[in-house]
Amino acid sequence: MSQNLARKILAAHLVSGSLIPGEEIAISIDQTLTQDATGTLVWLEFEAMGLPRVRVGRAVSYVDHNTLQTDFRNADDHRYLQTVAARYGAYFSRPGNGICHQVHLERFAVPGQTLLGSDSHTPNAGGLGMLAIGAGGLDVAVAMAGGPFYLTMPRVLGVKLIGKLGPWVTARDVILELLRRISVKGGVGKIIEYYGPGVASLTVDERATICNMGAETGATTSLFPSDEQTRAYLEAQGRGEDWKPLTADPDAAYDEVMELDLSALEPLIACPSSPDNVVPVREVEGLPVAQVFVGACVNASYADLMTVATLLRGKTVHPQVSLVIAPGSKQVFTMLARNGALADLIAAGARILEAACGPCVGVGQAPPSDAVSLRTSTRNFKGRSGTPDDQVYLASPATCAAAALTGVITDPRKLGTPVVIEPPARFAVEDNMIVPPAANPEEVQIIRGPNIKPLPPFYPFPERLRGRVLIKVGDNITTDHILPAGAKVLPLRSNIPAIAEHVFGQVDPDFARRAREWGGGFIVGGTNYGQGSSREHAALAPAYLGIRAVVARSFARIHHANLVNMGILPLVFADPADYETIAQGDEWEVTDVYTALRRGDRLVVRDITHGRTFELTYHLTERQIAVLLAGGLLNYIKSGGK
Repeated sequence: MSQNLARKILAAHLVSGSLIPGEEIAISIDQTLTQDATGTLVWLEFEAMGLPRVRVGRAVSYVDHNTLQTDFRNADDHRYLQTVAARYGAYFSRPGNGICHQVHLERFAVPGQTLLGSDSHTPNAGGLGMLAIGAGGLDVAVAMAGGPFYLTMPRVLGVKLIGKLGPWVTARDVILELLRRISVKGGVGKIIEYYGPGVASLTVDERATICNMGAETGATTSLFPSDEQTRAYLEAQGRGEDWKPLTADPDAAYDEVMELDLSALEPLIACPSSPDNVVPVREVEGLPVAQVFVGACVNASYADLMTVATLLRGKTVHPQVSLVIAPGSKQVFTMLARNGALADLIAAGARILEAACGPCVGVGQAPPSDAVSLRTSTRNFKGRSGTPDDQVYLASPATCAAAALTGVITDPRKLGTPVVIEPPARFAVEDNMIVPPAANPEEVQIIRGPNIKPLPPFYPFPERLRGRVLIKVGDNITTDHILPAGAKVLPLRSNIPAIAEHVFGQVDPDFARRAREWGGGFIVGGTNYGQGSSREHAALAPAYLGIRAVVARSFARIHHANLVNMGILPLVFADPADYETIAQGDEWEVTDVYTALRRGDRLVVRDITHGRTFELTYHLTERQIAVLLAGGLLNYIKSGGK
C-alpha cells in the first residue's frame, strides 16, 4: 500500500493502535530534547520516576531560554541541569552553545527518527526528515524513561510545492502564506507534509524555518523528505553517515491536499498580534519602526544572518532604529566571526546578543511603548515582548534588514540586486560546548539551588466538582496569557508555588488570589484554548491553585494533553452557545464524574447561580480517563499504568 512519509515513519515506530485519523496511537521515541525553561521540571519529573538512567536512544538537555542571570536562580538551574544530565545519561548543551532547535538540527537530528521535545517548535527538525513533535514536559519525561508517546493519530495535510522562490522571497514567506491560508488553528489534529517538485529547491535551513513555524498553525508536526539537499547538509556538518533517503511513495495519498506555488509568492508580514494576521509587506510599507530583532529558533541560521550582514555591509542602521542580532548557535556565531560578517554587523551599528532565545521569549530588548518592533521570531502575541502595548510584526530577515536601513517597513524587493547565500561546503563543527554523559555517573553529585522546589503532590480526581467560575476568557487564549514568559517569570519555572502567583497575571492580576480564596474553581475559555508554547506550567500552576476542570469551545493539542497529565479535566461545551450565558463568579456543581467518564456519558453541570443545567462533553481516550482519575500522569505511572 502506498504511503506518505509521515505514515511511513509512524508505522516504523508504532507501539500500539492503528494509523486511523482520530484513534489513539503510541509511538516509540528515538531522541528527546529539553530546554531550561521547561527542562528543569522535566528532570524533576524524571527523577520522581526513580530510574537510574534515561532509556531513550539519545537525550539532550539545552540551556537557551533562561540565560539572563540577574540573580542566582537561573544560574542554579543551569548547574542542576548539567549535573542531572551527567548523572542520568543525557548530553548537555551549555549556555552559549545556542538555541535548542538550531543546535539539534546541526548536531543530532537524523532522518526517519522520532524526536519528542518539551518545546512547541521541536518540529524544526522536520526540515531534515525527522518526525519531531513538541509535547508537555511530563510526556517527554516518560519518553526519557523509555515509555512510548501517546497521541491522537493526525490527519496528514499534503502541501504540494511547485515552482521556485523568486528574488527577495524566502522560506519565511512560505510559512506566512500557509498561516494566512489556514490560520493559527487550521493545523490542529494534522501533520503537514511537504512534497512536490518545489521541495528540491529549498535548503535544509529553509525547510527547518517552514517546519518550525508550522507550530503556529497548531499542527502536530511538519515534515520534509530526506533527499540530496539533506545529504549535502549532513555531510557539511560532518554527519554524512546519518543520511538516508526518505520520501513519500510516488502515488501516496493524503487526507487533505493543498498546492502552493513558490514562484507566485511575494514578501509577507504578520501584523499584530497574531502570526496568522498576514498581509503583503507592500501593504504596510512606510510604517515607522523603532526596533528590529533578527534571531530566534526560526530564522537565525548561517544563511539568514549572512543575508543581513551582506545587506548592512558598509552601511549604517537608521538612527531611529535599534537593531539587535542573536545568532541561532555557536556554530553560526563562530562562522560569522571568522568570515568577517560579524564585523560588518557591528560596524553598521547592530547590537549583538548571545546565541539564545532572548527577545523572542521576552528576555531582554523589550521595545519602546506603543512602538513597532519588526522581528524574525515566531510569535507576536500581545505583551510577549515584555512591553504591554507592543506592536510586533513578524517577517523575514531580508525584510527586517530593509527596515533597519530605512527606518520604516520596506519591501525588500526595493533593495536592488537580491542577496543569495549559498550553503557552505563545510560548517564549523566544534562540539566543545556539548558535554556528554558522565563516564562514572554514580560519582556525580546533583546540585540543587534553593529555588528548585519539589514537585507538588497530585491527588486522585474527585467524584464531585463544585466551585465558581474563576475567569472567562475569549478565543485563541495562548499559554502566554495563562502563564507569561519573560525575564520576571521564567526564573520561577522550577518553583511551582512561586510561579502559580502569575497565572493569568497579564489578563487578570487578581486571578491567583481569587483562586486561593475561592478554593479553586473552573476556568472557561473559547476556541483554541491554550495555543502557543508547550509549557506544562500553564497546566501545573493552575492545578496547584485548585483548578480541576477547564471548559472551552475547543483546545490546542499540547495544552489539552498537559491538562490531562496534570489531573485537570478538559471539557467542551456540548452546545457552544452555552458559552455566551456564563459569567465569572457563577457557581457550578458536577456530580457522578467517575460514572460519566467511565461510561462515556456527557457531564451535566448544575448552574446553581441561575437555576439551570447544561451539558459538557470531552475528547478523551480510555487511557486518558484513567490518567485523570488517578490524579495525573505521574500518579498513573507510579500505580503501574502504561
